[in-house]
Amino acid sequence: MSDSVSALFLDHSTRKLSAMQEHLAGCLGRLNDEQIWEKHGPHENAIGNLVLHLCGNARQWIMHGIAGVPDVRVRDAEFQATGGKTREELLGLFAETMAEARSVISSVAPERLTQVIHPQDIDVTVLEAIYQVVGHVQQHIGQIVVLTKQMTGRDVDLVMPRAR
Repeated sequence: MSDSVSALFLDHSTRKLSAMQEHLAGCLGRLNDEQIWEKHGPHENAIGNLVLHLCGNARQWIMHGIAGVPDVRVRDAEFQATGGKTREELLGLFAETMAEARSVISSVAPERLTQVIHPQDIDVTVLEAIYQVVGHVQQHIGQIVVLTKQMTGRDVDLVMPRAR
């Protein structure tokens, strides 16, 4: 892979994570703490659970898998939480986690993109780990957008505000 293609991939990945952070802030800014932890049954995850899950996933795949920091993730705790963090705390945790992930991604040398790592005891390349995290964040932020629309009964106008 050429250095210019590598640079484009890494830059695009960090910009996507920044955009998703803005989308999350836009959604959580419309909700109160009770709504953020609301579930309609044991088969659902609250928005708060999804935020904790995204942070745990990024830490495991990016900070542990790529940067080599110890793996401290307790995945089950991400989904068992029923509160305990306010909107501001969740936004702060997500912002801190995404900033750290973007920093790690930005520092990846092009030749490392094909290096095999083992973030969840599976073999993936550094490129695949980055791609997994960016896609995973986009997937769950999309769910948070839909939940926010349902809870507020309004569009969240994150990309292209429209007159209504």
